[in-house]
Amino acid sequence: MIKAAGRLPAKPVEDFSFKPLFALLDAVECEGRSLKEAAADPTNFRKCTPVHIAWAREAAAVYLAARTAMEARRGAEGASLRRVIPAWVVVDALEQPDARGATQYEQTVWGRQYASEDGAVREIWIPSLGTVNSERPDVEIAAVADVLLNGVPSRTPFDAPADPLPWPRTRPQRVRIVGVGLLDGTTEVVDWTAEEAGRRIQEAGLEAALVAVVEGREARPGRDCVRCAALPVCRAVPQAPGLLGVDAAPRKRRSLSVTDLRVYGECPERYHATRVLKLRDGRAENTAIRRGRAVDAWLNARHADPDRIPCRVIELPGGLPGLEDVEQPEALAMIRRHRAHCPFDGMPDREAVEPQRRLVAYDARADVLVVADCDLVYSDRGGVVVRETKTTTGSYIPPGGLMSRYPQLALAVLLVHHGVLGGDGCRSRVELEVLRPDSSRLEELDPHDPRTVARARAELQTSIAGWVADRSYPAQPRPETGCASCEVHRWCATGRSNGLHRGDAA
Repeated sequence: MIKAAGRLPAKPVEDFSFKPLFALLDAVECEGRSLKEAAADPTNFRKCTPVHIAWAREAAAVYLAARTAMEARRGAEGASLRRVIPAWVVVDALEQPDARGATQYEQTVWGRQYASEDGAVREIWIPSLGTVNSERPDVEIAAVADVLLNGVPSRTPFDAPADPLPWPRTRPQRVRIVGVGLLDGTTEVVDWTAEEAGRRIQEAGLEAALVAVVEGREARPGRDCVRCAALPVCRAVPQAPGLLGVDAAPRKRRSLSVTDLRVYGECPERYHATRVLKLRDGRAENTAIRRGRAVDAWLNARHADPDRIPCRVIELPGGLPGLEDVEQPEALAMIRRHRAHCPFDGMPDREAVEPQRRLVAYDARADVLVVADCDLVYSDRGGVVVRETKTTTGSYIPPGGLMSRYPQLALAVLLVHHGVLGGDGCRSRVELEVLRPDSSRLEELDPHDPRTVARARAELQTSIAGWVADRSYPAQPRPETGCASCEVHRWCATGRSNGLHRGDAA
């Protein structure tokens, strides 16, 4: 990462979800300690928040129980597998630098490695934070199998080529890929002989996929850009110094979205757990969220139609996926209300339309990558329009409170104002479409009006300043709303001790 003068690339709080979990598992599987002993050792939880610690202890128990159950089913063979620490790496060393200047290509895979004493069986466990991932593409499974089949134990120093160890290299006769869900211990297993693995790797087209990755030149800006050393000079990511109106904190670079700010404002611990660590207890979404997602999905599909047929002439669907029968009428009524504001009405073919466009910009002054997922972005006679669509059954918000209620509008105003989307500023605008079962409204915000820009910056300023300065993410229970609806309530001692239980949630 490129470092600014005087800035420390530190992280005051652990941001890798699996770090304490793997520390606990290594203590049990490599050091022979009991989970209780490992869980009582504070060195396994350096820089971890209380929620992170509680989750790791629970996840470790789930993982170990899943492995124990699988070993018991396999009998002697399962018990013979031991943890392997050196990473298996497929190394392709070149005698001379190639056209890219590379002297070595490597393939490796993330997970926990195990092998039999004689090396005939290799197994890798790939944990998922929720339930087991059962939708891995064939080429991804083939890539993992290739590393298990052909990889050699190697030293993997940070930011340096892998160094194969001088051990006897026994090609395995069997490879296994085990996916495990840390929420419930569910597993999915791919179990192949060496011959079958070789055939599956070839059938999946792994070689062509790897070549495409190596030769790819397309820039795809997103959250992963936050770790790229070239970000400050990348032409694919708009540079917007001063966008957030704050100075950088002495810590490693981060990304930020409006959802991050909203959740942070509710509770810093919840923000860190759900938005950074991606921890959630798997509870079902409420009706409003499901309804909004279903309506958005239908609108996105319509607005992605290259024929650009206005929604007012499209027959309404009989129902929307993911909704119960009792939820359908309100959702369909909202779609019907959208007809009055569909951007396709009278739109010339020359205009560009991008539903669910992801905007990414880098604020070098704050050293923050800003990410915004817009419901719809389209051009209008040289200008650029950002539209947010909201579904609600509640009362309408007066114009003066729009950016307070929907801070994504404030961020959109600032992004357009700073030229992140380009286009003719005089013709650019931010729109809010509010859909209710019995009515709809379309509001416009001028991103070049000084008062609107000042209001947008003021709406975001307080939460951004707190987020930038926070170095501990303490839990902040809210008696007026309760903690029971929080996705990490089960791991939060502060929320549970606040006298708020799941049954108290509205």
